Amino acid sequence: MSDLIPAETITSKIYSIRGKKVMLDRDLASLYGTETRILNQAVKRNIQRFPDDFMFQMTEYETKLWISQIVTSNKEKMGLRKRPMAFTEHGILMLSSVLNSKKSVQVNIQIMRTFTQLRRMLLTNHALRAKISDMETRYDRQFKVVFDAIRQLLTPTEKPKRRIGFNSQEEVAQQNRNQQKETTL
Repeated sequence: MSDLIPAETITSKIYSIRGKKVMLDRDLASLYGTETRILNQAVKRNIQRFPDDFMFQMTEYETKLWISQIVTSNKEKMGLRKRPMAFTEHGILMLSSVLNSKKSVQVNIQIMRTFTQLRRMLLTNHALRAKISDMETRYDRQFKVVFDAIRQLLTPTEKPKRRIGFNSQEEVAQQNRNQQKETTL
């Protein structure tokens, strides 16, 4: 079977809301090739199939946070009239029984494979960290530097945001000292 949608496209539409990996109704409708209102109507007609752990409506606060994370040039996300519905992996799986088109079944299969790949990647990362921790306890301190370097590579680093505006001479001097330290390391 040829992929209808690249895995990267699906992955980019998976969000973490309320500590769950979810996809939003408008993104799912787009992937299925239908309108959001039609998808939501089908869900409402079969609401007994969608308990709270399968689907939930985002709060106004969650919606505002979600919109603020989207690039403002994306007009499609900005004109929301209703709060989006968020579907967990199980809810997306249930959608295949509600939407009875060949395309929706194929897209659902791709989405499930993408969720499985993400889960596998997370487990691999956790397993790797556990192995490193185990090795670190078994071997003596001579490998501590190696383990610290590996741990540092596994930990994503955030670059400090640059302030906008006027910097005093002391702030500029401190920034220069920090940059020199970074280059010497």
